[in-house]
Amino acid sequence: MMAAEKLRDLSQPIDVPLLDATVTAFYGTGSKEERSAADQILRELQNNPEMWLQVVHILQNSQNLNTKFFALQVLEGVIKYRWNALPVEQRDGMKNYISDVIVQLSSNEASFRRERLYVNKLNIILVQILKHEWPARWTSFIPDLVSAAKASETICENCMAILKLLSEEVFDFSRGEMTQQKIKELKQSLNSEFRLIHELCLYVLSASQRTELIRATLATLHAFLSWIPLGYIFESPLLETLLKFFPVAAYRNLTLQCLTEVASLQFGDFYDIQYVKMYTIFMVQLQTILPLGTNIPDAYAHGSTEEQAFIQNLALFFTSFFKSHIRVLESTTENKSALLMGLEYLIGISYVDDTEVFKVCLDYWNSLVLELFEATNNMDNHVSTVNAMGLQVPLLSVMADGLGSQNSQRQQLYAGPMSKLRMLMICRMAKPEEVLIVEDENGNIVRETMKDNDVLVQYKIMRETLIYLTHLDHEDTEQQMLKKLSKQLNGEDWSWNNLNTLCWAIGSISGSMMEEQENRFLVMVIRDLLNLCEITKGKDNKAVIASNIMYVVGQYPKFLRAHWKFLKTVVNKLFEFMHETHPGVQDMACDTFLKIVQKCKRKFVIVQVGEHEPFVSELLTGLSTTVTDLEPHQIHTFYESVGNMIQAESDPQKRDEYLQRLMELPNKKWDEIIGQARLSVDFLKDQDVIKTVLNILQTNTSVATSLGTYFSSQISLIFLDMLNVYRMYSELISSSIAEGGPYQSKTSYVKLLRSVKRETLKLIETFLDKAEDQPQIGKQFVPPMMDPVLGDYARNLPDARESEVLSLFATIINKYKGVMTEDVPRIFEAIFECTLEMITKNFEDYPEHRLKFFSLLRAIATHCFPALICLSSQQLKLVMDSIIWAFRHTERNIAETGLNLLLEMLKNFKASEFRNQFHRTYFLTIEQEIFAVLTDTFHKPGFKLHVLVLQDLFCLVDSGSLTEPLWDASTVPYPYPDNRMFIHEYTVKLLGSSFPNMTNAEVSQFVTGLFDSKNDLPIFKNHIRDFLVQSKEFSAQDNKDLYAEEAAAQRERERQRMLTIPGLIAPSELQDEMVDS
Repeated sequence: MMAAEKLRDLSQPIDVPLLDATVTAFYGTGSKEERSAADQILRELQNNPEMWLQVVHILQNSQNLNTKFFALQVLEGVIKYRWNALPVEQRDGMKNYISDVIVQLSSNEASFRRERLYVNKLNIILVQILKHEWPARWTSFIPDLVSAAKASETICENCMAILKLLSEEVFDFSRGEMTQQKIKELKQSLNSEFRLIHELCLYVLSASQRTELIRATLATLHAFLSWIPLGYIFESPLLETLLKFFPVAAYRNLTLQCLTEVASLQFGDFYDIQYVKMYTIFMVQLQTILPLGTNIPDAYAHGSTEEQAFIQNLALFFTSFFKSHIRVLESTTENKSALLMGLEYLIGISYVDDTEVFKVCLDYWNSLVLELFEATNNMDNHVSTVNAMGLQVPLLSVMADGLGSQNSQRQQLYAGPMSKLRMLMICRMAKPEEVLIVEDENGNIVRETMKDNDVLVQYKIMRETLIYLTHLDHEDTEQQMLKKLSKQLNGEDWSWNNLNTLCWAIGSISGSMMEEQENRFLVMVIRDLLNLCEITKGKDNKAVIASNIMYVVGQYPKFLRAHWKFLKTVVNKLFEFMHETHPGVQDMACDTFLKIVQKCKRKFVIVQVGEHEPFVSELLTGLSTTVTDLEPHQIHTFYESVGNMIQAESDPQKRDEYLQRLMELPNKKWDEIIGQARLSVDFLKDQDVIKTVLNILQTNTSVATSLGTYFSSQISLIFLDMLNVYRMYSELISSSIAEGGPYQSKTSYVKLLRSVKRETLKLIETFLDKAEDQPQIGKQFVPPMMDPVLGDYARNLPDARESEVLSLFATIINKYKGVMTEDVPRIFEAIFECTLEMITKNFEDYPEHRLKFFSLLRAIATHCFPALICLSSQQLKLVMDSIIWAFRHTERNIAETGLNLLLEMLKNFKASEFRNQFHRTYFLTIEQEIFAVLTDTFHKPGFKLHVLVLQDLFCLVDSGSLTEPLWDASTVPYPYPDNRMFIHEYTVKLLGSSFPNMTNAEVSQFVTGLFDSKNDLPIFKNHIRDFLVQSKEFSAQDNKDLYAEEAAAQRERERQRMLTIPGLIAPSELQDEMVDS
């Protein structure tokens, strides 16, 4: 304790040995108590604003590296948040001291190697200082640094490290760390002072023999090359020097990274000659390092880490060069052969078994193929528009011919590499989402348990690339696929992986061929696959082939719609797979069946040529045999599929008859159970009976999902009995919990009872949600639920309340809108206060209830606003408190629902005659709470909505529609001329007290800016972003959430583009209303 007191007294120089001992205790292996005591002291010191004045004393006297790091951490905090507020002499003293220590430690080899970690940390501190001081207050920094570098090779090596850090800070990590203005200023300074740095680098590379120094210089150059003025690269000996270093093993990777930076610069065609020269010399040298024809995947698999890095860097070099400058290599014959050789290397590298390397290559192949595709596509469009307009203007057609021949020459130039690329895509196709059957690490075929997102992203890019490749040459694609398939059949190339990738590739190009060609191709593919299934023995082999047949047929709904015989064969094959007990095969058979039925449902309810009844009728007759081997969840999918068929039947009488036949088994079981329960209620308490009830309800929900309104005849049969079972199970649950205490709710018996309650609510919600908007359905089903469901919710113990009740009533209000207004008080009374009590004790308990509660409130605010105005002021305060409670959540969905709800309330009150009363009570609270979540860095994903709420508030104040003062005249002595003046001053005070590091002028300027830009959302939003960065709270964090909205708009534009290219959005995903009459 004495020691702690001694350390806390910062009025005299700190006791360094004692501090060393404390730091050692913190990192040490002593008892937990010692460590936490040390932690406590160090935290207090770190938060003490006087502590930084001890830093120099600690650095001079401590021998312990961890203590020095602790001191530097304290210093870093001051530099980041308080630097500009310090007196000039303190800033200069610190700046000079840090510079001196760095020079002293890096001036001789021994101390530089020994103290390397410490020097690195000091370099970082120096760069943090520079971000404030340079260029304005430390104009001579770059000249000083360069002249120090000439003093010794080790100092020079460290200066390179500092320059590299500076470049990264300004150009790579600056977004969201500094204001736009400051970044611009630093970039200009670096550009204008670059001559000295450039001379230093070239001097080192030409004169030094020290490996470490040369490597440091190359690394620094690498950081600078992306932004320096181009003359320094192309009008100086820099490129030649780099190419000289390239063949030397020690510098190969660093040089290659530098060349890649140069290769990726884009700025018109001014330096094309230099680029061709660089590429040509590079290719000559590359062949001595890695001769053409080397098996690159093998070399990679057996190479050292350096060699693997070299192949990765090589991929980056080629892809960067080709992305920016491939056109300059298409000019002369020798350039073309160098270009083709480069593509050959890149295809070799693309076969390397490494995800990162493959991603780099794939990304480039995707852009090259897209470019080639767009050129031909625009050409075709151009010619077809000329013809369509009937313009036989010689000039136009000559122009089109000129373009056309230029294009077809490019097509010929790339035909060879493109053909090899098709093979690559087919051999390495990634697994699509629908395929559930995978090979585990022991080589067994099993059902997939986890989706791998990386694989799905890769599949999406590969699929897109292969579709463009197919458009470029349909024949070659078809030939390669069929040839590979025949090798599967004759056993020459048979393996699980080969068949998988081939079938995934075949499935992925659905929709990209002309219909006739696609039909011909598919007939051969499906026939071959069915044959393969017949001739191959072995359970695992059969499972792999089955999964591929199912995947391929699921991708081509258009073909199946047009060929009934094939469709029937495929569906019967799926029924066969439903008896195949291999894990995954049955699941996939049921999923594929559902997918096909959704796309071809009309085909099953009409009498096809050569048949004597519709397929659905035949299926219903054999229903019980088809599903005998399926698990309950698979049977539910099956029932949903048949529901889809029935939904396509337009004759109501037949439709009801099919539905009755489909539900015969579950209904018979249900009647038996209800009959027994009438004799003795205890029958319903048996665990097996409860399971059966649950299963029957789930089957009903599945069919309701696909039938919607047409399900009403079925639900009417069971509705009232179902509500009675619900009430009975609910009472059972409550009495179990009341007798056995809260842990009773975790027992399997109570969980099962609750599942039945949830499924009942889910069934009603599904039906009402899918049913067409017919008020009589609402009138028939809503009133009987009021007591069994709503009343029950209020009577239950908190642990027995189902959150689904909240979502059910949200669905009902969203569906029947204003009609429900008179029921809102009843809903409010049953649900509101008792749910609030559950969720406002903390932010964690009852997560399900939280989200659904706020969704229900939002539904009421949107559709039944008049009911909210009728609440007492006490109740309205509860609503507003709960909204604020919602958007304080760090759980994103809840916070967003709360903010949307708030926007809804603001919109409605703006148009209501109660707006003055509402805002007198809540305006300041809302503003204060929104600023709190906007600036606390835990709620970044809500940024877009925070901005909208503030925009709403500031527009409202300025519009003059609030006719009463927002301030409380009894406590505010000064009468403001208007609300705008008052809010301006209030906001300045609010933010000024929250951010003491900002001056009053800065804050006031920000608030004025809010009023000025309030009508222009993008400017308003940027103004707030800059403020957040300036307020320093956000400076050391990842701020991409502040830019999320812009990213979403970009994604939507991309989807619109994809819709214009056949096959890019898979036919099985298009919402086409099936043209299958």
